Amino acid sequence: MTVLGTRRAMRVVERNSRVYARSWMVFLATFAEPFLLLFSLGVGLGGLVGTVPGPNGTEIDYQQFVAPALIAIAAMQGTLLETTFQFYFKYKYAGTYDGMMVTPLGVPDIVRGELAWAVIRSTVGTAAFFLVVWAMGLSPSPWGVLAVPASVLVAFGFGGAGLGLTTYMRSFMDFDYVNVAIVPLFLFSGTFFPVDEYPPVLGWIVRISPLYQGVALERALLLGAVTPVIVLQGAYLVAMGAAGMRIASRRLRPMLQP
Repeated sequence: MTVLGTRRAMRVVERNSRVYARSWMVFLATFAEPFLLLFSLGVGLGGLVGTVPGPNGTEIDYQQFVAPALIAIAAMQGTLLETTFQFYFKYKYAGTYDGMMVTPLGVPDIVRGELAWAVIRSTVGTAAFFLVVWAMGLSPSPWGVLAVPASVLVAFGFGGAGLGLTTYMRSFMDFDYVNVAIVPLFLFSGTFFPVDEYPPVLGWIVRISPLYQGVALERALLLGAVTPVIVLQGAYLVAMGAAGMRIASRRLRPMLQP
């Protein structure tokens, strides 16, 4: 937590947690989507699909295939909400960070604090979702206990990227581009269909996409198909988050300190 958890950055986390304490129903509502997807696609559609090839080539139940992907999706969506729409509103309209800047907090503290909060919020949701997945017997491998720590990497990667990209947004209309990017990632990152079923060119594009790293990482852990490749996937997510955090700090400074 030394990257995110400086003492001053934790004041930003404290502020956000106090705000959400007053609107905890909204906080809980964001956790509903992965549960609905698991029971509609994994359980409902899974009864029709039957089995699909797993990461090591063996046939597995469709709900076992989908569950790890939904953990990665939950981590991504949980952090993007905070680091895109909420972050933009705070610095563009609410003046939240202007108030913070008259305190000992600096721009790096704000960026780290916001990302730390987004990762914490996302991890709480994915941990709850993992417990449901484990209770349903969809995590047969002892490696599955690392699924929640792995979701932290997913949250960090997308959270940092969200902060960095949001500093380029000119208005809320620009967030349509976020949806244009997220929907294909959601559908075509090996989430609901094995990547080997895609055309070769599309398959290679998917394999270098950011969400695929999280999906493949979670799937390898939950199903016990662990290889050294997971180290590269984790490093990819860490590098993406660190780069986004650096961009956000550099671009936010002149916005708050003209």
